Amino acid sequence: MQLWLRISMLLCSFGFLRELRPSEPYVTEYLAGDWRNLTSEQIYQQVYPFGTYSVLALLVIVFLITDLLRYKPIIVLSSVAGIVLFVLLLWTRSLLELQLAQLFFGFFMAAEVAYYTYIYAKVDRARYQIVTGHTRAAILGGKFLGGIVAQLLVSTDCMNFRQLHYISLATQIISLPIALLLPSVPRSVYFYAVKDSPAQLENENAKMAAPKFSLRNACSLLWYHLVSSYTNPIVLMWSIWWALAICGQVQVISYIQFLWKELAPLHQSNYNGGVEAVATLLGAIGAILAGMLNSNSRRSFYMLLNSVCAAILGVLMLLAACCNSVWLAYVSYAIFCAIFFFIITVAAAVVAENLVDDSFGLVFGINTLVALVLQSILTVVVLTDTGFGLPPKKQYIVYGSYFLVLSAVYLLLQLLLKIFCQKVPRRGDEKKYPLRISLNYFFFLIFPFFSGETSRNLTSFGDVK
Repeated sequence: MQLWLRISMLLCSFGFLRELRPSEPYVTEYLAGDWRNLTSEQIYQQVYPFGTYSVLALLVIVFLITDLLRYKPIIVLSSVAGIVLFVLLLWTRSLLELQLAQLFFGFFMAAEVAYYTYIYAKVDRARYQIVTGHTRAAILGGKFLGGIVAQLLVSTDCMNFRQLHYISLATQIISLPIALLLPSVPRSVYFYAVKDSPAQLENENAKMAAPKFSLRNACSLLWYHLVSSYTNPIVLMWSIWWALAICGQVQVISYIQFLWKELAPLHQSNYNGGVEAVATLLGAIGAILAGMLNSNSRRSFYMLLNSVCAAILGVLMLLAACCNSVWLAYVSYAIFCAIFFFIITVAAAVVAENLVDDSFGLVFGINTLVALVLQSILTVVVLTDTGFGLPPKKQYIVYGSYFLVLSAVYLLLQLLLKIFCQKVPRRGDEKKYPLRISLNYFFFLIFPFFSGETSRNLTSFGDVK
């Protein structure tokens, strides 16, 4: 077996076990049950927000030290964090200990960046596409099987909500030796950077030159990637979309169990596990369909498509919030996941195709960080006592409205671009239509990809050179 394939199989085994957590679809039911005896208000106001803030605080640190420590130590620590998390969930009782568990949850989730970027430091660029598919499939496979196992065990009364956590703990324990078996990474993108030679690219078994630690080179390369990425109007516009969409999606999936619980308080039809499994499967199909599109052409069409899809997401959440049927809420959530993973895959593809080499991890991290900052603000405003402290149904009215506003803003932007960038302005027109030409040139300069011209091909009057 080839080296890159062995590494990919090890990493994917780790990712599969990491996501195989049957307790996940029923964690709210567990915390609100006799084992913890917390109210829904305590959980979404005093417990879950700690997880949100922890992920936000730790993501910046983890993102930087992942490259510095060269990936593997962070992957190993994420397994340890997962073990500690489920130990605390199983064998502690107080609210303070539960909040401490959310701190480990924050590191567990923030460390996901190491899982996704490790493989790129271990294989040649020619293998990037296939190994990306492997790692994504492993994550989705683990989530899907976790949902199925949870549903079967709960529906057949083989396990209660607490006992599901034993399986989640076991998978995290098994993932630890697999993480330890992963080969160490001799280089990284920034702190231990080295350029591939042609010989290395041709021979995947060739030994890579031993890079040396360089803080100066790391800072220089970080700054170069940052500036070159976010001064690109395509990357900037789609990154803003990406961050806003991720913010709304994370909020929806984080608190959806509270809505289901309110709609079916007696647990007469508790199919959370099955719904999560179906949602994961539909999300994977949506991502695959998006991957078949040629995102490098007709970007304006894809932005329009994403805006329309965002409106549909908003309608689905409003439907789930305003209905009194848990089944309708289940269906709305499953369709939401399918559409969301479609549009976010399109956004990620457009961004990736317009970045310089090796900067995707940085942009991915920054966009995720911005999304988490926005999510933290949304959490404070919507859920906590500091803000409005809304009940579940009203929360999802807010989230549905959020996606409708996001759709409206980008649709309005599409309309403005269509109006003011329909024609290339010519010399002399600035006297006849001063306002139109000023706005026209502004949109050409800021969003040149909608007109097919680049800003460097335009003169100060908007003429094409």
